[in-house]
Amino acid sequence: MHHQTLLGRSLQAVLRCSLFFSLSMSSSFALAQASVPEQALTQTANDAQLKWGPCPPFLPKGCGIAVLHGDPAKDNLDVFFKVPAKSTIPLHWHTSAERMVLVAGVLHVTYEGQKSAVLKPGTYAYGPAKRPHKGYCASTVPCILFIAFESPLDAVPVESQSK
Repeated sequence: MHHQTLLGRSLQAVLRCSLFFSLSMSSSFALAQASVPEQALTQTANDAQLKWGPCPPFLPKGCGIAVLHGDPAKDNLDVFFKVPAKSTIPLHWHTSAERMVLVAGVLHVTYEGQKSAVLKPGTYAYGPAKRPHKGYCASTVPCILFIAFESPLDAVPVESQSK
C-alpha cells in the first residue's frame, strides 16, 4: 500500500509540473503575440512624410517642429526644429536639457553667460535645463536642428528687462 501512495504522489507531481509548464508556455506565447516590438525608423529633414507643426508664437514666423519619436507631453522626445533663413530666435529656456545636432544651415547660439557658438551641419551642442539662450540663423537656407529633449517639450520666452 505504501508503494501505491508513493507512486500516486509522484504521478500527481508530474501532472502538476506538466500543467504548470503548459500554462507558462501558453501565457508566454500570448504575451509575445500581444506585445508588438517597437519599430526602428529613419527620417531625413526633407522627408515628405514629416508633419511640421507650428512653433510657440514668440518664435519666428515660418518656424516648424516635426516630432520624430515620442510624445511632446512626455519624457524622451526627438524633434526636428526649423527656423527660416536670416531669422532670430528670441531669448528663451526649456525645462529639459537638450541635445542637438545641426542638420542644415548655419546657426549662431548664445547661452546666457557664455560666448556665442557657431553651429554648422554636423555640429553637436548641449543645452542645460532652464539655461536661457537665443539664436540666429545666419544662412541663406533654413536652419534645421535635431533636438533630443529629456523632459516634455516646452519653450519659455524670457521677457526683455529694458522697456
